[in-house]
Amino acid sequence: MRAANQTQVTEFLLLGLSDDPHTQKLLFILFLGVYLVTVLANLLLMHLVQADSRLHTPMYFFLCNLSLADLSFSTNMVAQALVHLLSRKEIISFTRCAAQLLLFLILGGTQCAFLVVMSYDRYVAICNPLHYPSIMTWRVCIQLAAGSWTSGILASVVDTTFTLRLPYQDSNSIAHLFCEAPALLMLASTDTHASEMAIFLMGVMILFIPVSLILVFYGHIIVIVLRMKSAIGRRKAFSTCGSHLMVVIFFYGPAIVTYMTPKSFKEQEKLVSVFYAILTPTVNPLIYSLRNKDVKGALRKVATKNFPCVFEICH
Repeated sequence: MRAANQTQVTEFLLLGLSDDPHTQKLLFILFLGVYLVTVLANLLLMHLVQADSRLHTPMYFFLCNLSLADLSFSTNMVAQALVHLLSRKEIISFTRCAAQLLLFLILGGTQCAFLVVMSYDRYVAICNPLHYPSIMTWRVCIQLAAGSWTSGILASVVDTTFTLRLPYQDSNSIAHLFCEAPALLMLASTDTHASEMAIFLMGVMILFIPVSLILVFYGHIIVIVLRMKSAIGRRKAFSTCGSHLMVVIFFYGPAIVTYMTPKSFKEQEKLVSVFYAILTPTVNPLIYSLRNKDVKGALRKVATKNFPCVFEICH
């Protein structure tokens, strides 16, 4: 009789990181600041690449795609969290939760793929520079970009389908900032083994294999760098590789923990998701491009063109 009286959940309660009003205000200020930096940094990068013909190269083409994915990813996640922190109404409908989950997985999977593509681009440029133009043609670049977005869509369809096909009839309180598959599985009213296995296998395809490829590519790059005669060149290359690998660790590490052990999701693990859901989209444009001398040159060119008086005073 109890099972017969159960009804499908139509909305969820997102518990967030804290229920303390003072802490929520601090989190709102922190998340808002991070989100504004994310928006400005990624929009600035895309504008610079579009405005400066010297940046019309495969590397910056991939960076623009990554910036678009980062910007959309952050908007999908952080904007919802900001609304809940500001209004203190933490209710989200089942439909909106499903849409957020779908977009989260599409954009997250796409980010994973582009990080691999960009590491491959650097591998070819450094380890096989003479053949770089013939390998990284624009046709190949477009195919790699299309494949990256497609992989994100396919991963999202699989994970979302296996998550939302389950019945949700008991608790509707999600111990998380947003709707994420492992957190939702904890609320399912039936056995989730098949869904857990599907998410695990997709994690192998979209997380474990890509991060393994990235480590292989950067391993080859490091070998080439060690053979450099110039100490300055080695330091510069190691600095670049080190910063790129830090991004990989911050993104893939928490994501692998979350998606390759979905049933072990605990309340404290929602803090782990902050790294890849909130911080990584902010760090990516700073690490991959805005530290680059070509981007700095493009920024100076745009600043000189649009704010000549200010630029002359500063210099």
